[in-house]
Amino acid sequence: MIRQLVITLVLSAARSALIAAQAVPATQSAHQHHDTPEMNPLFPVHDTSGTSWGPALTPMSGAMQQWRGWSLMLHGNVFGQLVAEPGDRHRTGGFSEHQASSVNWAMLMARRPLAGGRFGIRTMASAEPWTVSDCGFINLLATGEMCEGDTIHDRQHPHDLFMELAADYDHGLRGSLRWQLYAGFAGEPALGPTSFPHRFSALTNPVAPITHHWIDATHITFGLVTAGIYDERWKAEVSIFNGREPDQNRADLDLGALDSVSGRLTLMPSENLILQVSAGHLEEAEAEFPPEPRADVDRLTASATYHVRVGSRLSATTLAYGVNSGTEVIPGARVDLVTHAVLLESSLTMPGGHTWYARAEIVGKPGEDLHVHEDPLRIFVVSKLQAGYERALKAWRNLVPGVGGAFSLSIVPEGRESRYSGRFSPGYVVYLSLRPRSHLM
Repeated sequence: MIRQLVITLVLSAARSALIAAQAVPATQSAHQHHDTPEMNPLFPVHDTSGTSWGPALTPMSGAMQQWRGWSLMLHGNVFGQLVAEPGDRHRTGGFSEHQASSVNWAMLMARRPLAGGRFGIRTMASAEPWTVSDCGFINLLATGEMCEGDTIHDRQHPHDLFMELAADYDHGLRGSLRWQLYAGFAGEPALGPTSFPHRFSALTNPVAPITHHWIDATHITFGLVTAGIYDERWKAEVSIFNGREPDQNRADLDLGALDSVSGRLTLMPSENLILQVSAGHLEEAEAEFPPEPRADVDRLTASATYHVRVGSRLSATTLAYGVNSGTEVIPGARVDLVTHAVLLESSLTMPGGHTWYARAEIVGKPGEDLHVHEDPLRIFVVSKLQAGYERALKAWRNLVPGVGGAFSLSIVPEGRESRYSGRFSPGYVVYLSLRPRSHLM
């Protein structure tokens, strides 16, 4: 069923692009509409991660500079955090319940007008391969990817050194209609909502969602091409990409065949709201225990992102749903499983540099992913709640330091209490942060 939805959505996005392209007169001027709102500024306010959109009512953050005809933007986010989630009792290998680490990334974008359109280069990098140890930072009930010959559980894996190495080109078609091409060695295909490092509702939260591998895990893929067509209120895209998850060598480029495909439809009914639905087939996405081959995954996502400004207060909320259909492999058995995930997160930024945020998640995970080896094919429904606060301090040279903390509550399935510190396992994180100043465009 999910595979049919993937095919339907990809064909629908491609059909929308084809119909719109056929409507363009052959005499269209190559330089027409280069000064539309989408081209001025060179960094549209609704652009977020990859080619995804966020609400137009989103603060922009980053240091901008002009250089030899290029417009440059430097953006980033750095956390230095201490995480404690007592309850990782079934973990072996001497891993601690307390961990100091740094979650971080920096992004440089360069854009300029070219041939009546807009050309851009993007690079994004993270030092997490060296600032996050123990196969990832502590995050009870998180799963995904491999480390030291085993699947990762109760840890959030570090990001790779190269998070994005891509270029994009954008040009007018007719009226406000435009087309876009995005390609690179590393980047984000058209699958899922804006990824959590770039979502404003998650900007002050150093902890990754446990639903990450159901909703936005493809925000780093090594090799992709995305073609899209859009207007002021909608966007249709198709991507071909390498859907394989990265290996544990985080400092290289895990390039592979572009044999995965996705499609995404995005609507912007107002400057406050973004709706998206997307689906993809990820070829050989997940590594299995050797000598088993990698498993394919079909993924369907839908999300709504809503930002509203009341006076000097800004509220940002994301509601997202994801479903994975794939094959769980254990010795002597291969079973097709379908699992679902829901995420709700929100932040409220107030005068004086105060930001409150919260997240609630529920997801079904196979026992093998959670290392419940005595019942590996059973789907366990797990949940996590989190609430936090960050206080922004005095800005220094366009950089804003901050201090914050959050409490979490991991809810494990009944009968699995002995593996954690009871049915309800509490935790906390305290941190320092540093990011560019934000402002509304």
